[in-house]
Amino acid sequence: MTHQKIGRILDNLGVELDLGEGDLIASALVLAKIIKPDGTVTLGYAQSDGMCWIEAVGLLTAGADVTRQGYTEDDDEDDA
Repeated sequence: MTHQKIGRILDNLGVELDLGEGDLIASALVLAKIIKPDGTVTLGYAQSDGMCWIEAVGLLTAGADVTRQGYTEDDDEDDA
């Protein structure tokens, strides 16, 4: 098994992210469905350099919530 950069693969799959002017991506993780040459299916997981397991679990948990429920920005943050 070899490690390889996956930016081009993500581009070819049409993966996009909505970003605003000046937005900065601080960390990332990728989950991928991988089909092996023998037809078996497995899950691939990768995370950006320097990400601790706590941050990874947080992103995974938030990502699962967003996938199930959708994302809306909290307008009440300014009222606190």
